[in-house]
Formats: sequence, C-alpha cells, structure tokens
Amino acid sequence: MGDVAKDLLSGTVGGAAQLIVGHPFDTIKVKLQSQPTPLPGQPPKFSGAMDAVRQTLASEGPRGLYKGMGAPLATVAAFNALLFTVRGQMEALLRSEPGMPLTINQQVICGAGAGVAVSFLACPTELIKCRLQAQSALADSGSAAATVKYGGPMDVAKHVLRSEGGIRGLFKGLIPTMAREVPGNAAMFGVYEGLKKFLAGEKDTSELGRGSLIVAGGLAGASFWVSVYPTDVIKSVLQVDDYKNPKFSGSVDAFRKILASEGVKGLYKGFGPAMARSVPANAACFLAYEVTRSSLG
Repeated sequence: MGDVAKDLLSGTVGGAAQLIVGHPFDTIKVKLQSQPTPLPGQPPKFSGAMDAVRQTLASEGPRGLYKGMGAPLATVAAFNALLFTVRGQMEALLRSEPGMPLTINQQVICGAGAGVAVSFLACPTELIKCRLQAQSALADSGSAAATVKYGGPMDVAKHVLRSEGGIRGLFKGLIPTMAREVPGNAAMFGVYEGLKKFLAGEKDTSELGRGSLIVAGGLAGASFWVSVYPTDVIKSVLQVDDYKNPKFSGSVDAFRKILASEGVKGLYKGFGPAMARSVPANAACFLAYEVTRSSLG
C-alpha cells in the first residue's frame, strides 16, 4: 500500500475517533457562541457550559448533544484523510532524503499547508453543522433565521443552495475558516511533533508508547484552539447569521461588533467546552492515526 493510501485510511480512522469523542463538546461550544446577545437587564439563554448541557438534555435529550453530527460524519473521512495526506505529501517534499526526520519549523509549514487544503472542505461542513447545533440557541433571538427549522444536514444544504446564493452560500465564512485552519494546524502539528521528540528523548519517536501519543495528541489539540479561538467565534456567528437581514457584513464587522457589545470576553464564548473537547478528541484522533498507520507498515 502506498504512502498516500496509508495516510488516507489512517486519517479516516483518526477522524472518526475524534468525532465520536468530541462532538457533544462541540455542540455546547456552538450553542454558547451563537446564542443571541441578551437585552439590557435580561440574562443570557445559557449562563455557561453546564447550563447549556442541562438545558439541551432537558429539551432535546441526549440526542441533542449529537445534533449536527451527520454533516461532519459524512465528511470526516474526506476531511481527515485530506488533512493527513496533504501533510504527508508536504513532509515528503521537504525531506532532503527519504526517512530523514523534519525539523519542528518544517512540521509547522506542513501543518499550515494542510490547513489551506482542508479549509475548502471544512467551511460548508461547518456551516451545516453550526446551523443545526445553533437552532435552539437562536429560538429566542426573534430573527428570521430562527424561524427556519432544519430536518437534518441535507435539509440545511438544500435550503442554503435554494435561498442563500447557491454554492457560494455554502462557503459563507470561508475567510475566518482559513484564518482558523492554517495557523491552527500549523500550531497543532508543530506542537505534536515537538512533544513527541521531547517525550522520546534520545529515542526514535516511532518507539513511543500509546500513553505518550495520547499526551502529545491531547496537548497538540489544545494548542490549536489556544492559537485561533476568536476566529472560530467569528466564523460561527457569520455562518448562523440571517441571510436576508444580516447582523454582520463580514469578518471585520463581526469582530468589531462583538468587541463593542461584549468586549474581549465575547470572542471567547464557548472556550471552556472547546478546550474540554480538544484534549480527549485530538488524543483519540492522533492515537488512532498512529496505531493505524503503524499497523499498515
């Protein structure tokens, strides 16, 4: 089996593991990010992450935590296969000779390149996912967007294609998606390889045990969100914004209005669930990737 095929298969397995572990945390993150700003003197719909969990379970049951999972589940194979395959091909291009380990800076470049590639797949997938996850949080906003009820991922896609500008509508939020994926993946893969080298000491990183891979993967995932979280908030609010009566004209306008109305704190709504998700989800992803990759030879 060629290296591309190995990366495709291993990335698919890693992505499935990441999604199963992390999706409930992601749902809470999006609910917190997309809830409408309360009127003066009124409390927000969710007072925090645990309150969002309680309200979601009470109104939608456990299935509510997995709402919107169909879209990323349908594309998780393609997303992670593309991420790890582009990264693998960039590693091959940057190596001076086959088998030669790359520097941390070279790994950062590989991660950034992979981030560019996956942005074009991540944007429409995230738009569909965010619309489904944010439905209940937008219910009290009074906007026209809140009156649109989606039956599932395909229903969202059909509505956007029909009523929000066709294919272009599915790529709403592409700029902040790229602003998240490029530096985020650069940081994640750089930290991951750096931690593997640190934990291996003088040994070959291929000899690391599963516990070390879990630690490296979990911390690498955390570094992704620490480096780019505000851009994810901007992406989410743009993607769930009302098409006919938009609150934001673009990424810069969203940034300014969030700062003006909520301060810096507004750019970190949902940060707790994102960090709580990133460690176990990315630990699962990298472990599944490495175990699958090594088993393929």
